[in-house]
Amino acid sequence: MIPIILSIILVIALIFSISVVVRKRKNAGITGIKSVLTSICFYLIAITNLLAYWFDFLGLISWSITVILLILGAYFTKYAIFNKRIS
Repeated sequence: MIPIILSIILVIALIFSISVVVRKRKNAGITGIKSVLTSICFYLIAITNLLAYWFDFLGLISWSITVILLILGAYFTKYAIFNKRIS
C-alpha cells in the first residue's frame, strides 16, 4: 500500500513541478529548448526510476539510464538560465 501512495505522490509532484517550470519560463519570456534540457533530464530520471519500480525492472539498465541522464543534465547546465544571468 505504501509504494502505491509514494508513486502517486511522485506523479503529483512531477506534474506540479513541470507546471511551475513552464509557468516561470512563460512569465520570464524564455523560449528555446537549450535552457530547459537540464530539467528535462532530471524529470526523465524520476520517470525512469518510477517505471523501473512499477514494472520490476530495477537493474543494470535502469541504473545506466539514470547515470547517463544525470551526466547529460550536468552537461546541459551550461545552457541554464541562471548561468546566462551571471555572465
